[in-house]
Amino acid sequence: MSAIRLLVLGAVRQHGRAHGYQVRGDLEYWGAHEWSNAKPGSVYHALKQMAKQGLLHAHETAPSTAGGPPRVEYEITGPGEEEFFRLLREALVSYDQKMDVRSAAIGFLVELPRAEALELLRERIRRTGQWRAAVTEHYIPEDGPGQLGHIGEIMDLWVRTADTDAAWTQGLVDRLEAGAYTFAGEGEPFVGVLAEGQENPYATGERHPGDAR
Repeated sequence: MSAIRLLVLGAVRQHGRAHGYQVRGDLEYWGAHEWSNAKPGSVYHALKQMAKQGLLHAHETAPSTAGGPPRVEYEITGPGEEEFFRLLREALVSYDQKMDVRSAAIGFLVELPRAEALELLRERIRRTGQWRAAVTEHYIPEDGPGQLGHIGEIMDLWVRTADTDAAWTQGLVDRLEAGAYTFAGEGEPFVGVLAEGQENPYATGERHPGDAR
């Protein structure tokens, strides 16, 4: 799975309707350009592609009164909503997703009802344990990586990464069970997007031809 689709759909969804430069700004505000492939060109390409696929609806807007160029504003469609939640749920339960996909999923976790989020995270822990059990049929962590020569270091890395992921996920489950954060249907959600015209303290300042559209 590519993180860019989840990130872009989620950003547009949170705005309700947004032009490409706003979406780019949000992803830079979240730091996604540092931990994912959400570079300007990828963001604008994803918007256009998902509009062609019917996941987003592209609205042509009039030129600004100040003489600026017209922008295309995007709005998520019904199929786009379904794709967003499909990607989110898949990313949350799959222990072997890349870090950018996992990070994007955690960023949108509160878009789900609390009970469902907890169920998905517990499933993630279960799958991680299942994978670990299969691996340790052939590799015994307690005996150290040297039992398989230097290749054992690969196995050790995998097992330790899985253990860390499971422990962190269990900690998140504990915090959510204790009432942390505001989930869908619980009240006013956390606002994580920039308002129109709001200065982005984390903007890269990098210019891209798609910025004007």
